[in-house]
Amino acid sequence: MPNRLAAATSPYLLQHADNPVDWWEWSDEAFAEAARRDVPVVLSVGYAACHWCHVMAHESFEDEATAKQLNADFVAVKVDREERPDIDAVYMAATQAMTGQGGWPMTCFLTPAGEPFHCGTYYPPTSRAGMPGFRQLLDAVTRAWRDDGERVRRSAGEIAARLADNAAAALPPSPVGPESLERAADTLIEMFDGRFGGFGGAPKFPPSMALEFLLRHYERTGAEHVLRPAALTCERMARGGMYDQLAGGFARYSVDAQWIVPHFEKMLYDNALLLRVYAHLARITGEPFPRRIAEETAAFLLGDLRTAEGGFASALDADTDGVEGLTYSWTPQQLREVLGDDDGNWAATLLTVTERGTFEHGSSTLQLLADPDDPERWERVRAALLASRKMRPQPARDDKVITAWNGMAMLALAEGGAALDRPDWVDAAAEAADLLLRLHLVDGRLRRSSRDGAVGTAAGVLEDYGSFAEGLLALHQATGSPRWLTAATELLDVALEHFADPERPGSFYDTADDAETLLHRPREFTDNATPCGSSATVSALLTASVLVADPARYRDAAEEGLRGAGTLAEHHPRFAGHWLTAAEAMVRGPLQVAVVGPDGDASRDALLAHARHIAAGGTVIVPGEPGAAGVPLLADRPLVDGLAAAYVCRGFVCDRPVTATEELTASLGLRP
Repeated sequence: MPNRLAAATSPYLLQHADNPVDWWEWSDEAFAEAARRDVPVVLSVGYAACHWCHVMAHESFEDEATAKQLNADFVAVKVDREERPDIDAVYMAATQAMTGQGGWPMTCFLTPAGEPFHCGTYYPPTSRAGMPGFRQLLDAVTRAWRDDGERVRRSAGEIAARLADNAAAALPPSPVGPESLERAADTLIEMFDGRFGGFGGAPKFPPSMALEFLLRHYERTGAEHVLRPAALTCERMARGGMYDQLAGGFARYSVDAQWIVPHFEKMLYDNALLLRVYAHLARITGEPFPRRIAEETAAFLLGDLRTAEGGFASALDADTDGVEGLTYSWTPQQLREVLGDDDGNWAATLLTVTERGTFEHGSSTLQLLADPDDPERWERVRAALLASRKMRPQPARDDKVITAWNGMAMLALAEGGAALDRPDWVDAAAEAADLLLRLHLVDGRLRRSSRDGAVGTAAGVLEDYGSFAEGLLALHQATGSPRWLTAATELLDVALEHFADPERPGSFYDTADDAETLLHRPREFTDNATPCGSSATVSALLTASVLVADPARYRDAAEEGLRGAGTLAEHHPRFAGHWLTAAEAMVRGPLQVAVVGPDGDASRDALLAHARHIAAGGTVIVPGEPGAAGVPLLADRPLVDGLAAAYVCRGFVCDRPVTATEELTASLGLRP
């Protein structure tokens, strides 16, 4: 019989709806039930594409004996971390404080007041490799609660108080300028893996935000030693098994240092952030390889993650029928069965598919370590393998449309589409923006997610406001439409009103001042798998400050925010990539280019295309007719002798307008 999760909107929670565990969703009622029964709460947090979440579900939550024990001695609460990142953040801080590490599934034992007293991640069903078995742990927690409950509650209260103190702490302010940005770049270069690319060792995650920073730093300084590591990392990632050589798109991370074996889940946010990087690299270098990867990654977003409503789904699962990599791995014999002996052996050599295997059970992930010497043959082979792969069982798709992640996709598609002349990408970004504004914006406030056209109840967090605003501002620049600018500034006004810390200018909480009260009000300073809410919001504020008529409020908040993150950005740049990209834009002004001329005017289009091709990342570029209503950047910017013109400004100082592409190159400080 289905449990309480049967009515959930989260695909992750629905995966557990038929468990024999009597799951509750996160709610006041669940904790009231724990208080009524005087039992602890066991909180299990995960997400739909998580491999080890599936493993623990199969081993423990689908087991009748384990479920009976859970139901008798606990109130069991299941949370989708993607739907409730605020809950995840609070209890992940507890897990990391208690164990020194974190991850999912996350398993926390709480008092009925929500205070944690024991936390961990995955637990096997029986003791293994130094880990206690899950039922053994349940026994121990139950005995401690029954025999020494007062001490357990007191300890939990002390833990909660320390976590609240830690959450209230702030980084010391530090100026962000050319010198600190150079030191941040040098620190990244010191950690660079010169052989395989990336920073640090295994497991290797795609360092998308750090790469975006390095590309911007190169454009500002011309330092070739900064461009090379970024370009090498992009090439190595896209040639390895972490990249889908048949259909495009990146897996979550590589378990090894050489990008060979991925953790197979494909997340929207990774592919959005990487699309932005590859499109940027393609624009800088003009090389066909990064452009191909950008186009294939965009095709993956539009083909595999697009929803019927026009948004983008959250993820493809790591597993297929409970087996990780089942859809994607190959043996030489399987290649020959699809392609015949000649093409099969050729493909095995090209794609590094060996008899021994590079993955599990003699199978291999597909790598394309060098471009094929026969491109037409490769396209024929690729198409045949992809068609065969589509006949295999496929990983499940998490169809949640998450506001922040869709904002990241909008940013990449709008920015990349404008730079690489792909109006179809811009159109897709606009459709996603329409969906979010129509469905996720309820009474002027964002909701976190929707599914199948039905909006969820979870309130939007800071990253939803910041990332969505960044996407809207990119759309405004790609289209010139004032609608997107208005929507972005309205979101930023909400962020300043409800998320800003009144005690620390430029600092933000991750939840609103009127949001549900948790153990403490979380705030995250570091950029991890995605930009933190604060860096996304500060970046959007900085961009908006040169697009609105009255910039002071946005500019002041952005500068204060960057000062607050200065220490992190300089000393821990791997965890401050988005902060650093915003700082590069601030150091340049941000640079602004207003391109004015009648719609459809060939000279305006030529100036606009040239600006988008040569201007550095972070440059704000807006096209439109002179004095277009609702577009402050175009105000008081007339034609020049009846000709379309480009106006280049740095901060609040503008050059004389230019009417030719050669003059625009010079005005931007670049060589022709």
